Amino acid sequence: MIIAETDRLIIRNWRETDRELVYEINSDEAVMEFFPFRRDRDEANVFFDRVHAMIAGTGLGFFALEEKASGETIGFCGLARVDHLEPHIPKGTLEIGWRLAARFWGKGFVTEAARALLAHAFERLGAGEIVSFAVHDNARSTAVMERIGMRRVEGGDFDHPGVPATHPHLKRHVLYRLTTAEWRSGR
Repeated sequence: MIIAETDRLIIRNWRETDRELVYEINSDEAVMEFFPFRRDRDEANVFFDRVHAMIAGTGLGFFALEEKASGETIGFCGLARVDHLEPHIPKGTLEIGWRLAARFWGKGFVTEAARALLAHAFERLGAGEIVSFAVHDNARSTAVMERIGMRRVEGGDFDHPGVPATHPHLKRHVLYRLTTAEWRSGR
């Protein structure tokens, strides 16, 4: 299932051949710098199966990013319903998120994919707004949020309830938002 295409990317559901990339991303110290855990191969397979099934079942999820030039899967970007962060984010709010293998950083792939998925969400899915959130110190992710037109929510910072007390430096998150009207005016 192809969700969208850009000049350089195919945004699609996962294939069995993508399992190794999912493991690579989820076990890489640099990629997972702002997460309190790394996934071993079995945990990465569970993640893969869950995301693959979510996309197949709902049309939402974290989609594989395939580079057209090489045919290589390079990471993921996607849209998912937030259901675990009330009262900070209302249940059912649409989130955009991403993760890319480190060897593909700095080439604009995430920004390109995120822009295509925002268009998908606002034009095809009729979304009223999209949010994104990241650890306060995650400058790479917040820079992408700003490049795709999102704005930090004043007073929206929150302590993520899923981050264990053993990782206090990862608790504080910033919240970004983009409404349909803002997206249209920024195009």
